[in-house]
Amino acid sequence: MFELETGNLNGLNNHASNIEIVLPELIEAVFVERVNRFVGMVQVAGHICPAHVPSSGRMRELLFPGNIVYISPMPKGRKTQYRIHLAKYDDIMVSVDSLLPNRLMYKVLSEGAISHFAMYEEVKKEVGYGESRFDIYLKGEAGRCFIEVKSVTLVDEGVAKFPDAPSERGSKHLSELTRAVGEGYRSAVIFIIQRDDARSFSPNSITDPVFSQTLSQAIEAGVEIYALACDVSLNTVRLKKYIPVQL
Repeated sequence: MFELETGNLNGLNNHASNIEIVLPELIEAVFVERVNRFVGMVQVAGHICPAHVPSSGRMRELLFPGNIVYISPMPKGRKTQYRIHLAKYDDIMVSVDSLLPNRLMYKVLSEGAISHFAMYEEVKKEVGYGESRFDIYLKGEAGRCFIEVKSVTLVDEGVAKFPDAPSERGSKHLSELTRAVGEGYRSAVIFIIQRDDARSFSPNSITDPVFSQTLSQAIEAGVEIYALACDVSLNTVRLKKYIPVQL
């Protein structure tokens, strides 16, 4: 295993760390059970109600019977009454919304707040390439760049790990990023750890050895990799610091 240092590991500049996603007013609830990938039952105000789980990850260490979660009401007419935003892990707040990192990174990159990518004038969401759609596309005098953003919620003894379930889609994205590098694009994958207790990041080779191998091959081909931990509260989620990547 070796450590791949990326970015300023002491933290982000003030501008980047001040950009945030504001959460709706949240209600404390108790998680009861996971019905399927996107629906869980929660107990709130003495009633058991269905709640949307905004991630297909397993999150077994977060969504288990009796754990505290934080929810907001869904609009009338939806299949679920609530949406789960956060879950507690001991005293740590963890964001479980797998799309939130995309929104956060788009805001940060649009404001040129990360020095690695501040040289691009144009920032777009969801741009197709090959058989994939990448989360962010950058364009400018510096060239063109594809960025794939991955949400991470699992931290094991201080090590953030992705994925927490086999991810064929994740490996496909890495292969497409590698192909893009070969065709002259700049490519990067950014792992956003939606909690603040991670000291380093590693691919989850036990859960998904194919993803781990594909990530190593992508890095060898020139795909850049970054890992950033977040500061998560009941009100906001924001980037906190870079953490080292260990392969």
